[in-house]
Amino acid sequence: MSVSTLITPIVGLLGLGIAYVFFASIAKRSGGEGVIAEIADKIHKGAMIFMKREFMLISAFAVVIGGAIFFFQPDYGPQQSVAFFLGALASSFAGFVGMFTATKANVRTTLAARQEGQGAALSVAFFGGSVMGLTVASMGLIGLGGLFWYFSGKNEHVAEIMEGFAMGASLVALFYRVGGGIFTKAADVGADLVGKVEAGIPEDDPRNPGVIADNVGDNVGDVAGMGSDIFESYCGAQIATIAIAGAIGARLGAPETVEFLNKIGTEDTGLLMQLPLILTTVGLLCSVLGILLVKAMSSREPAGALRVGTIGSAILFIMSSFVTAKYLGLSSAVPLCVLSGAVGGIIIGLITEHYTAGGPVKSLAKQGEMGVATLTISGLAIGLRSVAVPLLTIAATVFISYEFAALYGVGMAAVGMLGTVGITMAIDAYGPVADNAGGIAQMAEMGEETRKITDGLDAVGNTTAAIGKGFAIGAAGLAALALITAFIQKTEVSLNLTDPEVLRTFFVGIFIGGVIPFLNGAITMEAVGKAAFDMIAEIRRQFREIPGILEGKGEPDTDRCVDIATNAATKRMILPALLAVGTPLAVGFGFGSHGAVALAGTLCGALVVCILLALMMSNAGGAWDNAKKYIEEGNHGGKGSEAHVASVVGDTVGDPLKDTSGPSMNILINVMAIVSLVIAPLIA
Repeated sequence: MSVSTLITPIVGLLGLGIAYVFFASIAKRSGGEGVIAEIADKIHKGAMIFMKREFMLISAFAVVIGGAIFFFQPDYGPQQSVAFFLGALASSFAGFVGMFTATKANVRTTLAARQEGQGAALSVAFFGGSVMGLTVASMGLIGLGGLFWYFSGKNEHVAEIMEGFAMGASLVALFYRVGGGIFTKAADVGADLVGKVEAGIPEDDPRNPGVIADNVGDNVGDVAGMGSDIFESYCGAQIATIAIAGAIGARLGAPETVEFLNKIGTEDTGLLMQLPLILTTVGLLCSVLGILLVKAMSSREPAGALRVGTIGSAILFIMSSFVTAKYLGLSSAVPLCVLSGAVGGIIIGLITEHYTAGGPVKSLAKQGEMGVATLTISGLAIGLRSVAVPLLTIAATVFISYEFAALYGVGMAAVGMLGTVGITMAIDAYGPVADNAGGIAQMAEMGEETRKITDGLDAVGNTTAAIGKGFAIGAAGLAALALITAFIQKTEVSLNLTDPEVLRTFFVGIFIGGVIPFLNGAITMEAVGKAAFDMIAEIRRQFREIPGILEGKGEPDTDRCVDIATNAATKRMILPALLAVGTPLAVGFGFGSHGAVALAGTLCGALVVCILLALMMSNAGGAWDNAKKYIEEGNHGGKGSEAHVASVVGDTVGDPLKDTSGPSMNILINVMAIVSLVIAPLIA
């Protein structure tokens, strides 16, 4: 049974319309006046400055890469180049909308907390995040669905053309995620070390020149950065599955193809190509229902409301996938793959929550009583231990989905994990809105009662952010695996390891791929360190040279700190970008006739190491962060104690791990995989 290809972009437009309704409900609320409005305007202005500079840098790279695609793919280069630019624009638009909304919702969340209470504040913050979530999902459906509708049946290279869209999305993700990570951690580390440790003033104190940059950074890293990260994986998973289905269609009549189609229950490979788009279309509708469920429960405990919305939308999506498969005349093999991916995502999220907000965090906080060394060692141990279950979950997801539907099943599992991205991204983007709301309440001195509500929302936001990072890693890993699978199919490379030449080349590639994530981690960590150095020097200078700043009589130059962080983000992320894009090109073309084998090995090595490092870095950093907050609640001596001093240092070390280097691994492997898929015809 066929389904109109127009349904996907139409539902995408509907999703954008719903996102606009949510935005309008936020915008009609008062943004405050006086000091509170001034603080909010500074945060908004700083965020927009970052977005503008990043977009200009992205544009320069996009022109070069888009031009290369145009000229080096003679059969479909012009169409793929157009798709590339559309992917970059779609991701940039989603990031801009999300950032703009988040920096409007933060102050309104603060005012709602003061005037109406917790329920209203949760509703405003969550709707702020929901605009980002729905925009990410909707732009993916509009872009991918529109391309499929236009080229399907008209161009035999529809899958290759759509790969250009994913590559454009990956380019934007590389800049927003890595650049945003550098920005936010340079500001955070500088503000914390000089303000909290040296000057002894509280977090989010308006006397600290780095506080505004720190609040801007929350949005830069966890709204624009995370949004582009998830958007890339969301598009990559669908395109990889479409490419795998296209390869199946090219081998009709082969015994293994006949066996596969019999298992799936259809001989229509065109339907198999469209199926990822159909399911993500259903997933957007399930996300909207989940968002409305959170809204209905906003008067209850925040963590419970968010959890019910997330799990509820996932259950709806799983059930809908079975109904959709039956309607299309397919067997249960495909929805079972979707089920394995969705369950895998939930497991990874719950394990991440355990290690970053459960018992291990309390144990880590206790280690702070013995000083920095023991707290640091314990945090590293938590990060290392947290890798095991998520990686085994990904392995189990791959094994199970392959049993149901071979390589196509692996792609569908990735689609299953990302199908309800609308609400998962909404809950992640909620975190920085709530965090900013607390910061604004502190800087505007809005009273203990307001701060208590915003702190409660912020505490939930810290947990959702940690879960979001874990989910993003799992989704990126599964999406990258699907892209690598599509690359191997497209190149038809033989990985017969009994052939000495293939064995040697493949393992050389594995070692090259294993090195790249470590180099990327070193580059991004060093970038944060150097940027933080500049930030620390500037904050110290202002404390020293601006009269009365610590007494609250002098006015800190917050714009200068935002400018330092923005310059650091735009300059110091060029090298990671070149590493991600350049490695597949160097390996693929550098090994001559063995380029496909070498690149397959490189991608496999990079995939495993990226997932391991990303999980370890993100979870260790999250554990240190929440251990500090646990101590600040009055445990183990509370603020000012030896345990607190140790936890601040641990949190400072963990910040670039969880918000810069760790998340950059998601982007690295997906960029490498999509670039490899695009150049596959040239090295096959």
